[in-house]
Amino acid sequence: GIIIGVGSVIAMLAIGQGSKKNIQSSIASMGSNMLFVMPGNMRMGGVQQGNTSSKKLTLSDIAAIQKDCDAIAAISPEVRGSGQAVSGNKNWPTSINGGNEYYLEIHGWSVISGRNFTDREAKGSSKVCLVGRTVADELFGEGVDPTGESIRFKNVPFKIIGLLKEKGQSSFGDDQDNVIIAPYTTVQKRILAQTYIQSISMSAKSAELSSTAEEEVENILRASHKLRDSQDNDFEIRSQEELATTMTSITNTLTVLLGAIAGISLLVGGIGIMNIMYVSVTERTREIGLRMSIGGRGADILLQFLIEAMLISIIGGLIGIVVGVAASRLVNIFFSWPVVVMPNSIVLAFVVCAVIGIFFGWYPARKASELDPIEALRYE
Repeated sequence: GIIIGVGSVIAMLAIGQGSKKNIQSSIASMGSNMLFVMPGNMRMGGVQQGNTSSKKLTLSDIAAIQKDCDAIAAISPEVRGSGQAVSGNKNWPTSINGGNEYYLEIHGWSVISGRNFTDREAKGSSKVCLVGRTVADELFGEGVDPTGESIRFKNVPFKIIGLLKEKGQSSFGDDQDNVIIAPYTTVQKRILAQTYIQSISMSAKSAELSSTAEEEVENILRASHKLRDSQDNDFEIRSQEELATTMTSITNTLTVLLGAIAGISLLVGGIGIMNIMYVSVTERTREIGLRMSIGGRGADILLQFLIEAMLISIIGGLIGIVVGVAASRLVNIFFSWPVVVMPNSIVLAFVVCAVIGIFFGWYPARKASELDPIEALRYE
């Protein structure tokens, strides 16, 4: 019971910590100083009224932020759509994201072949794009560089001018490489047929300036949208720091939950030790009486059985640590789940084993120390 309990606790905590580290690294790869502005919903009397044209974000909002916000290093409008990308007789479902020439920098993308689109191409609705590795593999074959090739998205032809560096899966399990990035004006006019932008992404000059940038952007947008002091914001600002804090809180809760569930088997193991010691006291009653008759004190008997209980628990704990670490490695190898075996989880499991040995071994040991030597010697 102790072996299974300790092994389970270590493996569950390792899986929880691995998930936490994976999410943190995924968010960090997007940049710790990113900010997002999304159109908000008007609320009146507690009732959500929905988006109106006055609540949509526009290029004038971006111009105001560029002009008055000193803490922002780069800013880009964003529009998104989804559909089928087609090349020859092959097609693949994917999404298309529109931005300006700073979009890649803000989102932590890099180009491994070709180039990024320019400001002139972004403003001129040029039919050029960059593709992720997944899109390239599905439309042109594994490992093929599609730079210079043409594809169609919703019957709109695009020339591929660059291949994006692989990012892999996001912390939410999405394939980040299944994407096409094009100038926002092209996506607006030719794909979505709309004039407004769906969101604004920007990066602060440093992670330390993120809070300052958020405050400045809020004030600028309130002025740009002509909101009175009594009115709520008709937009929402989200930061990577806020997202990281939220995700860390969720993973910490899940890790504690996993550890608690595995800890139940430790409790069962402790009860098992108590039962074993009760049986041991009963079976060794004559031995206890003999020790007492030649001068053994109750404290000696108590210590003897307490040490036995602790040794059972600690030896089980040591084996459980080996089992837990091995199980974590096997989970990583066979299921490709991220695992991080934390030293403090091993120390915690070992300390818990010692405590369980003392706690569940004390009562049977005390019962043994209180036996009457005469009655014990007569016991058959």
